[in-house]
Amino acid sequence: MKYCFGIWILFLYLIAITKTSAQESKIIEIREAGGSTQNQERFPGANILFKSAEKRVKLFHEGALIESDQAYFYAKDNYFRAIGNVLFTQGDSLSMTCETMEYDGKNRMAYADGDVFLKRPDMTLKTEKLNLNRLKNEAYYTTPGVIQDSASTLTSNRGTYFIEQKKYRFVSNVTILNPEYKVESEQLDYFTELNQAYLYGKSKIKGEAYTILCERGFYDMEREKGIFKKNATLFYDNKIIKGDSLYFESQREYAAATNNVKIIDSVNNSIITGHYGEIFKAKDSAIITRKALAINVVDQDSLFIHADTLVATGQENKRILRAYYDVRILKSDLRGHSDSLFLDESTGLTKLLSRPLTKQQEQVFTEVDHNEKNPVLWFDKSQMSGDEILLLSDTKTKKLDSLKILGRVFIIEKDTLSETGYQQIKGGLLDGSFKDGKLDNVVITKNTEMVYYLYNDQDLQLIGIDKTTCSALRMQFFEGQIETITFLVSPSGDVFPEDELPLNERTLKGFIWRIEERPESIEDLFSEDDNKGVNDIKEFSFPEQLTKKEISL
Repeated sequence: MKYCFGIWILFLYLIAITKTSAQESKIIEIREAGGSTQNQERFPGANILFKSAEKRVKLFHEGALIESDQAYFYAKDNYFRAIGNVLFTQGDSLSMTCETMEYDGKNRMAYADGDVFLKRPDMTLKTEKLNLNRLKNEAYYTTPGVIQDSASTLTSNRGTYFIEQKKYRFVSNVTILNPEYKVESEQLDYFTELNQAYLYGKSKIKGEAYTILCERGFYDMEREKGIFKKNATLFYDNKIIKGDSLYFESQREYAAATNNVKIIDSVNNSIITGHYGEIFKAKDSAIITRKALAINVVDQDSLFIHADTLVATGQENKRILRAYYDVRILKSDLRGHSDSLFLDESTGLTKLLSRPLTKQQEQVFTEVDHNEKNPVLWFDKSQMSGDEILLLSDTKTKKLDSLKILGRVFIIEKDTLSETGYQQIKGGLLDGSFKDGKLDNVVITKNTEMVYYLYNDQDLQLIGIDKTTCSALRMQFFEGQIETITFLVSPSGDVFPEDELPLNERTLKGFIWRIEERPESIEDLFSEDDNKGVNDIKEFSFPEQLTKKEISL
């Protein structure tokens, strides 16, 4: 009985000492305990506080109350170690339970261990070990942790919670699980109130209808939209979209990309690249501009189409590609240049069109002016132009099937045996057919004219220059060159010896050789302006980076 009374007197004395000292140096206060003892041999300098049936050990320090079954309190060091059903509370906004806790009153650091559970009104955290820095208002853990808020579950191997900012910084195997999406990252800053995340390192976001990969990014998880950079890739609507910078908004079913953009459509077997692109899922459309290039497979060969702007619309196997301004075409056996282009994959139809003329242009344009602006194709050695060029491909084999040129048809082929000669045919309408994907024969009708150099088959000496007009003619091609010409209606003309036909009469009216426009390589498809990049579609700043100690990128 005397022993218990002595312990109680000692306890009251300790309370008085700690309260007096606390007013001076803000040392830890003993608010309550069931009893106290000492064991200087095992715990030198410690007062051992323990619970009773009615009371638990309660320690207080600068707004924080710590309850436990037992505590080793070192008044001189302003430090204690609490054991058993530890409860840490700080005002009404933060509480934490664990098996054991060490607390240093000098630097206001708490070290929780064993089934740590931290709770705030907007979230909970579970981990095995957690350090709480009350001076900086930061909690961090180096053991796997699980965060639960109203919308998501977040897991990581390491993490820091910035209490005042209501922000988490997760490191190593970070995962956010939400009914609408899943986020995986090497490291991530997460703002709980805003429900926003900043991604660092290799990251993956998987939603119901999309998947995003990146190594830097911002993601608004409430609205399922964000900006992604560094090896950014979006898998969306049976397409793969890549770019130096990506913007995605799930609710609007919209995506955009800037610089080194690539849209891969595996269903339609095509690729579109450029410096700026937009995807509209609801409209089944994509727009690409600045160094825009479409790559389509035609007859087991790649068809490259470049333009200032490319617009692809339509569902699977019904895609329509529209190209606007300075269209250039490259294929192993085909070259082209026009103002605009229309390609319907469901019918296999490709149209090459010229820009509509103004009223003033219509009044002053010569035939040369028209032919200079008209779309043009090169089939090997033959240059073909007209007001409108139509190509039709077999929708199954993808091979070219037929060719039609409407208005101001002009075919030119450089004569291989003379320095200045050109084989020329012009008319009002052209119908051509292909055999095994190669141009086979062509029929030209309506006011057909021809200038053709004739040679002796034996010694290839020039016989003369044939200058003829007729209503229609047929040309047979072999290996990309004109082999034979057959007049379908009685022709009118003559063969002139070379010295009897002046140079100015050796070309048909409207003649223009446009060989400088013919692209010979992929690089030829682009102008100097095409190679200039564009600004990022949206700018944003990352929060303060992790220190090298926390992670090395």
